[in-house]
Order: sequence, then structure tokens, then C-alpha cells
Amino acid sequence: MTDGVLNVVLGLVASAISAGLGWLAQTLRRRRRLERERAFFGLTSGGEALLVANRQVSSADPHSVARDDVYALMELAALVRECGARSVLTSHDEVRQGLGDKTEFCVGGPESNARTAAHLASWLPGAAFVAPPEAAGHPVRTLLVGDREFAFRTAAEQPGGTAYALLARIHLRPGSRPVFLIAGQTAVSNHAAVRYLAAHHRSLARRHGPDGAFAVVLRVVNTRAYGPDVVEFEADVTAGATAPPQPAAA
Repeated sequence: MTDGVLNVVLGLVASAISAGLGWLAQTLRRRRRLERERAFFGLTSGGEALLVANRQVSSADPHSVARDDVYALMELAALVRECGARSVLTSHDEVRQGLGDKTEFCVGGPESNARTAAHLASWLPGAAFVAPPEAAGHPVRTLLVGDREFAFRTAAEQPGGTAYALLARIHLRPGSRPVFLIAGQTAVSNHAAVRYLAAHHRSLARRHGPDGAFAVVLRVVNTRAYGPDVVEFEADVTAGATAPPQPAAA
């Protein structure tokens, strides 16, 4: 074998080894990323996640679901499938089980989702959705967390309008699965919060720990123009949401 041929062979062997090591490193990196994602969401390969659907408040049909809420549930199902688990979809008024056996994603505010109302009362007593004063001119409820107020703004009140969503991970016990609460003021804000959760779960895990409970408020900007795509972090309200409300002064 001549020196030229030997150099070519050695180069090919070196390239094959480098490619194999690169593929192995990428595979291990993807596997670690997937394990961290599963740990954050409390999902296991072959396990189940409960998706709790809300109802459309503006519809007379109690089984009607808003289009953006359907999209939100579909994206949650895709996230669950990405983790190797499968989704079990149920209506908010049909859930008759406790917490911790499987990861739960609960979509919608307390007016449209009875399960959300129960979660708020049990685990986030400092958070509430209250009817705005009649002068506000719209029926969308205001989100109150502790002493902070997050009011829905129409396009007439503010250019483009603004809606808020409460995103929380609650009921964390040793050996149990978490509950993710996605409670927006509108169906579009529910959809936006799901997208934020899917895109920023790594930063949420770094900030609150892989097993930590949290409650954050997200701001959805100009939904008429941008839909659920422009969603921004507004505030960490974990302390205010988990504290019981203060009694009103006499």
C-alpha cells in the first residue's frame, strides 16, 4: 500500500470515528434533554397524562369548547407524546379522581372549568378571577393575585388590547405527579400559556427547580393581530398565590 493510499484510508477511518462520536454525543444530549423534560412534567415512557378540557362560556351548549382551547389541548397532547406518554382527554365536569396518580393539565379559568375552581381553592387560595366593575364594559374577569391586579384590556382601552393567563404547577408531593394549571382570561390566552409552557419549560425548571411549585402570570399582547404567538412573562406570583387571602378591613 502506497503512502497516498494509506493516508486516504486513515482519513476515512478518522472521519468515520469522528462522525460516530458526534452522533453518540448528540444522542446522549437528546436523551438527557428528554429525561429532564419528563422529570419536569412528571411523565414517564408509556405513562398517561390527564388533559382536562373546559367549556366555552359564551355558548349555550355545555359541551362546546372554544377553538383556541381545542388548539391548546392538541398542543398539550403533542407535548405528552413527545415525552413518550399518552394523553387521556376528559371534560372538566366528568373528572372524579384525586391528584398525584398521573400528570394533569387543566385548561381554562374557574368560570369555564370546575376543576380549575377546585385547584385554585385548594392550592392557590391567593389567586382569584373576579368580575370587573360594570364601567369596564366587557365581561372578561380580572385576575387578582394577592394585592396585584391583572385586568383584561380591550383594543378600545389599550392599543391592541391585553389579556393575562395564570400558569402554575401545583400539588407536588414525594412520589406524586404534578398538576399544571393553565387559567387564562380568554381562550386565546389559554392557548398562549400552553405555548409558553412548551417553549420555556427548561427556564421554568432552572428558576423553580425540577420539583418546585410555582405560579406565574403571562401577558398576551394584541391577540387580534398576533393570536397566541406574542406572550410575555409578566410576574412571578408564587408567594401571593399560595398565601391565603387577607381578611377585608372592617
